Amino acid sequence: MGTAHPHAPDVPQGASARRVALVSVGAAVLLIAIKLGTGLATGSLAFISEAIHSGTDLVAALLALFAVGVAARPADRTHAYGHGKAEHLSALAEGAVLVVVSLWIAYVAITRLVEGGSDVDATWWAIGVAVLVILIDLGRTVALTRAARRFNSAALKGSALHFAGDMAGTGAVLVGLLMVRAGAEWADAAAALLVSALVLVAAGRLMHENIEVLMDRVPDEDEAAVRAAVQAMGPAVELRRLRMRSAAGRAFADVVVAVPPGESVGRGHAVADEVEEAIDAAVPGADVVVHVERREGEDEDLAERVLAVAHEVPRVREIHNVRILHLDGGTEASLHLKLPPDTPLPDAHAVARAVDAAVVAGVPEVSRVHSHVEPLGPAGSGAELAADAATARQVRDLITVECGRPPHEVRLVRTPEGVVAYVTLALGSATLAQAHDTGGRVRRRIRDAVPGVVDAFVQSRP
Repeated sequence: MGTAHPHAPDVPQGASARRVALVSVGAAVLLIAIKLGTGLATGSLAFISEAIHSGTDLVAALLALFAVGVAARPADRTHAYGHGKAEHLSALAEGAVLVVVSLWIAYVAITRLVEGGSDVDATWWAIGVAVLVILIDLGRTVALTRAARRFNSAALKGSALHFAGDMAGTGAVLVGLLMVRAGAEWADAAAALLVSALVLVAAGRLMHENIEVLMDRVPDEDEAAVRAAVQAMGPAVELRRLRMRSAAGRAFADVVVAVPPGESVGRGHAVADEVEEAIDAAVPGADVVVHVERREGEDEDLAERVLAVAHEVPRVREIHNVRILHLDGGTEASLHLKLPPDTPLPDAHAVARAVDAAVVAGVPEVSRVHSHVEPLGPAGSGAELAADAATARQVRDLITVECGRPPHEVRLVRTPEGVVAYVTLALGSATLAQAHDTGGRVRRRIRDAVPGVVDAFVQSRP
């Protein structure tokens, strides 16, 4: 998107997420040592199975640490959509490890239940260890859940789910130890079997969620929000196609909208910007690509003829918003004219009447014309920035990554609103449609990624 978010955290999101993941690695190592030592000392299969479960948590935490580091990398030439899916691949691998381990735990527990003969020493300190582990799991589950929500991270969400399962599993271990202490020797194996079932359920849920993302399943809530945002712009903007996907908590949207055939090129670009802003308000942080088309219909040729005749009238600088109206009394046209802002009102009225008369005379199908006169925008002041080599180099590097080749020209101009980049892309034999899409994408990336640059004007050449 082309708009910056003032509420973005001061600390880079990737660095903060990595810190959370690193703390998770340390907690997993500590719990493995506690659970395995207690399980071996007491002969508790439930405690040993929980140590193995925490071993998978260590793998999960290491994968999450790797994944959030990869996902935080910016888009490059070979990964135009960024690296966000690394998190979902991590979570999927984590789920697969959980399935294998839980099946092994279940096998050992069932064997012990069938054959009997378990020798578990349910001492008071083992029960105390189980309570301590539950408290640790509770703390890191809460911390990771908050971090996953803050950073919208699938990898951290997977780790939080892991540790919540750990807490439930350790609770079963505690109950099993208490029952063994009361004389039910089978309770430890039963607790281990329950742990394996909890792990399987968690793994299945985790794998399902991340497979959906990797298969580019449409995020239903985001799609509904985007459709509502575009439809709220009114009947002048028609939503023709919407394709969405998500990765690492960020939505991506490819949007095709249609505008009336009489719209100017400048108005078409303005509509694209308005669509981006509407979608950003509905789905903050979304990466949006908008393609604008003209509406096709029986009135398209008529509107083009009205536009051509009106442009022939002297002193008319710009025409847009041409509308064809079919009324009971005949066909009428409405349009907007732009004249210099210092034009006296009588002269502006005379130009509008001249346009009306020219259209009625030149397009016989139109019986009446409604011309709305507007002032042209004032010319802005500015000064070229020749000394800001660092910003210019940053713009050049960004374009080189985005387009696979350096730009033909980059100029920076300081305006009252801020620094504006004037860019000429060298796109070789690209089609006009490809050049249009690339130019829009480059403009948004410059506004998003280059500090101090408030806008960019992009031209393309072979």
